[in-house]
Amino acid sequence: MTGKTQETTSRSAFLVAAGILVSRLTGLVRLRIFSHYFGLESDAADAFNAAFRIPNFLQNLFGEGVLSASFIPVYANLLALRDEKESGRVAGAVLAILALTTSVLVLAGILTTPLLIDAIAPGFHGAERELTVRIVRVLFPGAGLLVLSAWCLGMLNSHRKFFLSYTAPVLWNAAMIATLAGFGGRMSQERLALTLAWGSVAGSAAQFGIQLPVVLRLARRLRVRLDTAAANVRTVIKNFVPVFISRGVVQISAYVDALLASLLPTGAVTGLTNAQLLYTLPVSLFGMSVSAAELPAMSSALGSGEEVAGYLRRRLDSGLRRIAFFIVPTSVGFLALGDVIAGALLQTGRFTHADSLYVWGILAGSTVGLLAMTLGRLYSSAYYALRDTRTPLRYAIIRVALTTALGYLMAIPLPRAIGLDARWGVAGLTSSAGIAGWVEFTLLRRTLNRRIGGTGLAPGYTARLWIAALAAAAFGWLVRTAIGRRNPILAAMLILPPYGAVYFGLAAALRLEEARAALRRLMHARTQG
Repeated sequence: MTGKTQETTSRSAFLVAAGILVSRLTGLVRLRIFSHYFGLESDAADAFNAAFRIPNFLQNLFGEGVLSASFIPVYANLLALRDEKESGRVAGAVLAILALTTSVLVLAGILTTPLLIDAIAPGFHGAERELTVRIVRVLFPGAGLLVLSAWCLGMLNSHRKFFLSYTAPVLWNAAMIATLAGFGGRMSQERLALTLAWGSVAGSAAQFGIQLPVVLRLARRLRVRLDTAAANVRTVIKNFVPVFISRGVVQISAYVDALLASLLPTGAVTGLTNAQLLYTLPVSLFGMSVSAAELPAMSSALGSGEEVAGYLRRRLDSGLRRIAFFIVPTSVGFLALGDVIAGALLQTGRFTHADSLYVWGILAGSTVGLLAMTLGRLYSSAYYALRDTRTPLRYAIIRVALTTALGYLMAIPLPRAIGLDARWGVAGLTSSAGIAGWVEFTLLRRTLNRRIGGTGLAPGYTARLWIAALAAAAFGWLVRTAIGRRNPILAAMLILPPYGAVYFGLAAALRLEEARAALRRLMHARTQG
């Protein structure tokens, strides 16, 4: 890997991370305002969050992850070969197929919503169930628009235009924030939840609309038509099917979690949703940024089998180090200081300190597998770059089977057996997902290493990361003890920055190159300023 290539990829990863950060920050603002008006133990909040998962199933099946695995490797390779005519043909065919398929599924989803609610949230009854049905029917068209937005993201990423594609969701969040701010104080919770669904649809249209003009400028020879005869289009479809099934299996796991949470006391569904938004932030920010930047680069690799394998090994090892450098302290922070984080982001209005502690418990469960799930994203990207979508599918099925079995045991029988309040069973869901995540990660790494040679994090490097993170957490606890109970936002400002600074300083002292490189960039920026 040349220094220029590494610098380009690092810059791409930075742009993805920056876009995700801006988008997720607006998402956290949305979540905070939502918590202010709905709190945690609210039937309307549970109805909205459960409803939100159902059309989101469509988006996740046909959205970014599937397109990244099936479409980007083919399209990026055509761009590397400078074949504009064929790349435009492939992109247009994929768009036409997506538009037709999602239109049919959106209509079917609207017509069969009551059946979907019975399958996904059997614990909902009466007015809560009826409200969920109405919200789902509103949300389905917006999910279709988000699928088309994911096609735009795949196009932009292939052309190495990362920032716009990952900041476009800001408009979606902004539409929902505006809806909450405009109507939150004037409506009942039930009416507000339904109005918020309409705000989500408007935001979905804005997210798609802001990307489309740029895509059309980049793809000058785009031809939108149903064309399944071309060899490259058939390759995309061939790759699409296993990834589609893989994503479907993963989504089934997510809905099993939602189903189990719906059987727990009121607040479990919303608590799980809040915690998931928090713990998926680092996965997206650090895992997705590196994986999204690496996929087009790895897909463009040319040369003999050994040359491609060596290239992939270097990129994987570098990417794994960059991911772990941020995920390890995030995991420790969630485990040791999760109530501080949840309180700063969510504690307002109807959302109380007790609710923050509840979300902390769910967050703590997520730390079991946070590192494995994030590193696994990069390994999956390597498989996709090699046009192998079946191996990740096999291991995803294993992970989901484990998650389902362990999730049930740890969410319902285990709390009952040890005399724990049933509402804490939701922490068992996140813990079980983490255990299954480690199994999947181990299988992905072992199989790929047999194929391209040894990859992975050096034990000494990993140990230094954990030492720095645990020492920083101990310092954070000292600060927390010293300041006592304070306003949640003020407490976070007094505790979390010192935690990060101590981790960063110790990482540099322990000769971790990622910390030293970041310090050099910071000093260079100050010099330039």
